[in-house]
Amino acid sequence: MNKLYHGAAFYPELWSGEVVREDIRRMAETGINVVRIGEFLWSTIEPEEGHIDVSPLAGVIRQLYEAGVETILCTPTATPPIWYTHGHPERLFVNAEGTPLGHGSRQHACTNHPAFREKAAVITERLAQELGRLPGVIGWQLDNEFKAHVSECMCAVCRRLWHEWLYRRYGNVERLNELWGTRIWSESYNVFDQVPQPGPTPFLHNSSMQTMYRLFSMEKIAEFAVEQTAIIRRHSAAPVTHNGSVAFHIDNERLYRHLDFASFDTYASAAHYAAYLLNCDLYRNFKPGRPFWIMETSPSHAGSIASSGTPHPNGYLAAEAVAAYALGAEGFCYWLWRQQRAGSEQPHGSVVSAWGKPGLGYPNVLEAEQARQAIEPAITGSRPAQAEVAISYSDRAKAFLATESHGKLRHRGLVSGAYERVLRTGMHRDLIPEGASLEGYKLLWTPFIPYLSSDLIARALAFVERGGIWIVGPLTGIRTEEHTVPVDAGLGELESLTGTETVFTYAMDGTGTVGSAFGLEAPLSLWSSVYEPVEAKSIGTLIGGPSPGLSFLTEMKRGQGRIVLLGSLPAGDEGNEMLERMLIHYGKVANVTRRAETTIGTIVAPRESETEELWVIVNMNGEGGSVTLPREGIDKLSGERAAAGRLEVGRYEYRMIGFPSVSSRK
Repeated sequence: MNKLYHGAAFYPELWSGEVVREDIRRMAETGINVVRIGEFLWSTIEPEEGHIDVSPLAGVIRQLYEAGVETILCTPTATPPIWYTHGHPERLFVNAEGTPLGHGSRQHACTNHPAFREKAAVITERLAQELGRLPGVIGWQLDNEFKAHVSECMCAVCRRLWHEWLYRRYGNVERLNELWGTRIWSESYNVFDQVPQPGPTPFLHNSSMQTMYRLFSMEKIAEFAVEQTAIIRRHSAAPVTHNGSVAFHIDNERLYRHLDFASFDTYASAAHYAAYLLNCDLYRNFKPGRPFWIMETSPSHAGSIASSGTPHPNGYLAAEAVAAYALGAEGFCYWLWRQQRAGSEQPHGSVVSAWGKPGLGYPNVLEAEQARQAIEPAITGSRPAQAEVAISYSDRAKAFLATESHGKLRHRGLVSGAYERVLRTGMHRDLIPEGASLEGYKLLWTPFIPYLSSDLIARALAFVERGGIWIVGPLTGIRTEEHTVPVDAGLGELESLTGTETVFTYAMDGTGTVGSAFGLEAPLSLWSSVYEPVEAKSIGTLIGGPSPGLSFLTEMKRGQGRIVLLGSLPAGDEGNEMLERMLIHYGKVANVTRRAETTIGTIVAPRESETEELWVIVNMNGEGGSVTLPREGIDKLSGERAAAGRLEVGRYEYRMIGFPSVSSRK
């Protein structure tokens, strides 16, 4: 990584040439050194089918480059023009109620329709052919926020593709019937063509069908990304990404497998800074060893004609930028540069207003640019340090929990809560996808993944045998690959490894059940599993409720490590403290060394080079705080000595402390 990028989304097609020139001039003054363009201009460059002219865009890219501003070029496939769907209702996205979604917003076309794939290929190829090698084009973004506003399409084309997908997965319909348990309610099928899409029904669809349809949809959007990427690579050497999110209906791990770098959009407010950091710690691991990008965040607040967010407090934007760069980002970009004068997102925060004056966030953008310049030499000269603690993340689990929500389970909220518990311990952490390597980790927590693959179990078991601590649960391992209940044991393949026997599974909420562990008592919640230890040791015991005396937390030694089974989620403040004590305890057992003593709301992002360990310290909650330095270091921003011991950090302040690495001190 040679430089840090500070950018914004730019829509030259919406403004006159004079305004575009003025915007480019001001970008250079502001320190914006990259823009993202092209994502919504399909009708501008192809107003009538087959009449494509991308030359105006080429001129803008040249103007930007001459001003020192580089370009991420986007494919415009999120907003097909009216000519694509007018008179062709069969090309529209159809929602779960069977209603086609009309033109007028975005993501209104079914991305699986062959006509869409054909037209998307044509427009993408023209862009890549004519613009892909222009000076200043440093990357590509596919589409915009796949599946942000829609989920699974129910059109006729998707029904046909669904049946083909089922055939490839199961081979014969008898196997599908057996694995799905379709004799229940006489749901058995004679041929694949009879299997419906999970549309309107009097009660609830079979869980297997719902989850499989979600996975089918995730695979098809990833397939579209592969097609688009292949077209671009025929004409351009610039790397390809997509601006994803944990909130969208996509499998991020599968999507980024075939892309060159990961990027995401986030509009987490200052009050939810943990959700912002979660994205950084996750997207760093979709393409290990490669920097990620934040493609969209607001310079002040998000907004639309339906709602508007709270502006960031002064100082917070620079803290966001420094934290992102320190945690592995190469680019930190805003939506958007100039406020939109029309459309549905007029209230959205921007760097400059629609009338060309500095926006509310403009002074904070200048602060972020000042921070970028200050930290750039140290950041580009180092790399994120290996975390010793990992949290498993699964978008496939999102599909399972969407099907079996028990009325309240939300994947994003569950994962965010688990992440915040680890964040508060001060342990440096990664969120890692299911297929990630476990090399270098000492403590692994795998919560909220109903189906654990045999591959993940095998790799985690090997991790434990080598000395790792694996905390499993809650809501993990309780379902099969086809979203059914295991019949050999409550946790299926996992159970024999844990030294426990699952006795009951039920919803703890409202039962009055309390869990006792680590010197605390806390109410238990969610769909839970309770155990009778066989070879394992009970760490947490149930008090009251339907099954007092059984265990919700057990520990089993295997090889040089341990498997810790967490069957229920401790709730409330007491429950959060219990989880944090659990994590700190097993962190010590695992000999986790990358743990900083910080006050809540102040983080340490550790980095390293050949000669130095670098602590990037950022206050994220606006309350100030402190961190304890383990030894004397050098303040990289002032050049002054930083004594070992307590270091005070002000409101949204950032510090960079360098320590000679162990090898360089020898």
